[in-house]
Amino acid sequence: MTTTRKKAAKASPERPGRSRAAAVPRVGFVSLGCPKALVDSERILTQLRAEGYLISPTYDNADLVVVNTCGFIDAAVDESLGAIGEALAENGKVIVTGCLGAQGDVVRKTHPGVLAVTGPHATEDVMRAVHRHLPQPHDPYTSLVPPQGIRLTPAHYAYLKIAEGCNHRCTFCIIPSMRGDLASRPVGAVMQEAENLVKAGVKELLVISQDTSAYGVDVKYRTGFWGGRPLRTRMTELAAALGGLGAWVRLHYVYPYPHVDEVIPLMAEGRLLPYLDVPFQHASRRILKLMKRPASAEDNLARIRRWRELCPGITIRSTFIAGFPGETEAEFEELLRFLEEAQLDRVGCFAYSPVEGAAANALPEHVPDAVKEERRARLMKLQERISAARLQRKVGQTMTVLVDEIHPDGAVSRSSADAPEIDGVVRVAPAKGLRAGEFARVRITRAGDHDLWAEPAAR
Repeated sequence: MTTTRKKAAKASPERPGRSRAAAVPRVGFVSLGCPKALVDSERILTQLRAEGYLISPTYDNADLVVVNTCGFIDAAVDESLGAIGEALAENGKVIVTGCLGAQGDVVRKTHPGVLAVTGPHATEDVMRAVHRHLPQPHDPYTSLVPPQGIRLTPAHYAYLKIAEGCNHRCTFCIIPSMRGDLASRPVGAVMQEAENLVKAGVKELLVISQDTSAYGVDVKYRTGFWGGRPLRTRMTELAAALGGLGAWVRLHYVYPYPHVDEVIPLMAEGRLLPYLDVPFQHASRRILKLMKRPASAEDNLARIRRWRELCPGITIRSTFIAGFPGETEAEFEELLRFLEEAQLDRVGCFAYSPVEGAAANALPEHVPDAVKEERRARLMKLQERISAARLQRKVGQTMTVLVDEIHPDGAVSRSSADAPEIDGVVRVAPAKGLRAGEFARVRITRAGDHDLWAEPAAR
């Protein structure tokens, strides 16, 4: 399960260098949801540009609008329906895709005026709808898209989606019903995309899927090829190959299976970032069983200790659910004790929210909303103290950061411990030579609850 939600309102406009630009059809684009949805958006945008469409940054300059929706929780559904309504009001011609589109007639019941509705990872269906309502331009002078495609992230980092769907049936989650079972991408195609991104200047690859550690299970880890060499369709082998491209490689959404231990030495060797995003969700065995979580019987504290023995500098982030149906105060206290012992670096927590179609809705003894929120707040207060203490240890250290933005009062950057959008940042004092999208060496001068402050390191 992913916990990050991101809105990338509209892609940058494309300006062809010829006077006939006004005749070229333009498509507006709204992208909502998680990084996996963001990659879906990038693929649709890439195909649109490959076929000669221009991307409009405004509603009124677009011939139609595509809205890529999220439907994971109620708040996401509301945001997606609101975005569709706004696009209809401002433009009138709207094609809907994404996870909300997989939830039956929710979209059409709310907005019967949409032109078409598709589910997630449905580039071909979206393009067929675009062709139907805005015929493909036929222009021999149309610019070709670059090998890395059209992306919505900054030029220096990119999400690399290695699989679609999920084989698990967690009771709080409806993603398999929207995105289907696990379907791993061919390892050669993943590596070719990664290589194209790095050649285009990407400094950080963020590996994503619904369950990154299950990569290749559906194809029995068959051997593929990249660069004329055999390569197994498996997380460890893929991670090792990505680690040879010369970019930061960050692993997201990794379940704590025993074979995950195999990638930790790659982190200790510097081939992968020493960072794992592991959605534990809870510590109580009974609650994990009710959730139908994979690896629910694993001794996660022992595994964390082992990871830190192999790679002392590893950063571990996770997400948790407070107030799952049937959760007792004693089981919540067990979760707090787990956090005290685990000393995780980054943590997100959500009060349990019933999602239409989720099996957990039928469980007995739902926790009152006020109790759920109180538990969530208690957990985050504890984690804030843990995070602050762990960050304080970094004061005085010199580290490499990747600069995201330059401002008059300094730079906003990230260390190996910081994924974009979901973790903290390193705020660097103003200095010559700092450039967005480039690495820099800095010395940490101060720590807060979630962020660090630094100055450029003396050369």
